[in-house]
Amino acid sequence: MEITLPFLGDLVATAFSYWWLILIATTIGITIGAIPGFGAQNTIIMLLPFTLAVEIDMALTFMVALYVASHMGSGIPAVLLNIPGTGGAAATTIDGYPMAKKGKAQQALVLTFVASTVGGTITATLALFLLPYLSRVAYYLHSVEMVVIMLFGIILIALIAAKDTLKGLIAGFFGLLIGAIGTDHIYSTPRGTFGFLELYDGMPLIPALIGLFAISEALVMLEKTSVLSEGGRARMLNSGWSESLEGIRMALARWWHIVWTSIIGLVIGAVPGAGASIAAFVAYQQSRLFSKTPEAYGTGHPEAVMAPEAANNGVGSGSLIPLLVIGVPGGSTAAVMLVVLTYHGVQLGPQLFTTRPELAYGVFATMLVSYLLMLFTILPLTRYLSRIVLISTTVLAPVIVVFTLVGAFAPRAYVFDMGLALVMGIIGFVARKTGYHVVAILIGIILGPILEANFMRAMRISGNDATVFFSSPVAIGLWAMLAFSLVAPFIMSRLRRGNGQDEEGRQA
Repeated sequence: MEITLPFLGDLVATAFSYWWLILIATTIGITIGAIPGFGAQNTIIMLLPFTLAVEIDMALTFMVALYVASHMGSGIPAVLLNIPGTGGAAATTIDGYPMAKKGKAQQALVLTFVASTVGGTITATLALFLLPYLSRVAYYLHSVEMVVIMLFGIILIALIAAKDTLKGLIAGFFGLLIGAIGTDHIYSTPRGTFGFLELYDGMPLIPALIGLFAISEALVMLEKTSVLSEGGRARMLNSGWSESLEGIRMALARWWHIVWTSIIGLVIGAVPGAGASIAAFVAYQQSRLFSKTPEAYGTGHPEAVMAPEAANNGVGSGSLIPLLVIGVPGGSTAAVMLVVLTYHGVQLGPQLFTTRPELAYGVFATMLVSYLLMLFTILPLTRYLSRIVLISTTVLAPVIVVFTLVGAFAPRAYVFDMGLALVMGIIGFVARKTGYHVVAILIGIILGPILEANFMRAMRISGNDATVFFSSPVAIGLWAMLAFSLVAPFIMSRLRRGNGQDEEGRQA
């Protein structure tokens, strides 16, 4: 069925009729997104009786609004406390937290909210009109192509290692080793589990994330009285609404940056199993590659804050496409939605777009309305949310530890995961104190197992023929882009130096 303006208008009007439900769902979603460990899938599972008891339109509206709001909420602790609410917000900490320490927390929050909203709105609109084409992405990106996409994210380790190459690479490879814990992908032989059955499924992401970021950051906080620098504290105390307006201006001035990084999230999200973490790291890496000031990344650069947030929210639209088109969930939250839709008797697949097009396309219309309502409800709160960084660390650190330990327990309900978070917290604390980047470790933990699984699958299918990685036009194109990503920083650096010398010559 073709999308017409009257049909689209009816979809948006129907979504707006549930404005009260969307406000409730987005409030819950932003809250749980801001608490590490409490993902959207866990919240939907807890509220499963509600989604099964109401009509399918209401249930789907609630789930979609909660889902997109959780992506936006995960950027709040990433900026204010250096603690990503989800893996997709881990890249946001690299530049969001340095901005907060300088007293620019209000601006950083506005950047994340505007990037999330604009990126989510653009990708939801694109998904509406390009659904038949985006649904084919999964058919072109197989194990071979996914290996190259993973390498785009792992390149970020090298970029992080630019200031101290040896320590950066050590941190990245250490993360890859931790990611290798569990059973291997061919014979299911345990490796690095130390006899713990809880590690047979691999290193759980949430306890690792909470330990490396939240627990270690809390330990670092205890060494000082405030997370802010002296100048940053003075700026925060004197900040007003002008800071929010400045953040909006900065974001809108870089609108094109939000557009193309959100499209990265949309495309990667359409691949089942890829997820927001991969999209955010790839978007950050590509943003830095094409930036005119790559040296500013890692110091609190606005574009570096917006890129992962736009991609993170772009994944929301992308991950629902394989669910609706072929009945394969693109992520854990989409898998829970699959259960609810199946319970209500909804037949997923191509026939859904002919039998119930208002339901299939209504998902993306709900996203549009959700982002619109969230923008006007959360932007006025940035001034008050940013004040969290003014709280004394003697109060903030214990609260962080308590909440995040509960978050570590929530996904699998294992007490073991709480202990694992503490162990990873000590590792993260030692890494911070000795100059190793915890983001590099996390990249290895997240991308390593996915890279290995796709690599082994491709090799098994090809009969251990390594040329399979250059066997398709898409793969060759991705390899060319990867090679360009590796070479481009040196070329652009030489060009900038040449331009600088030419300027000096003209001035002389």
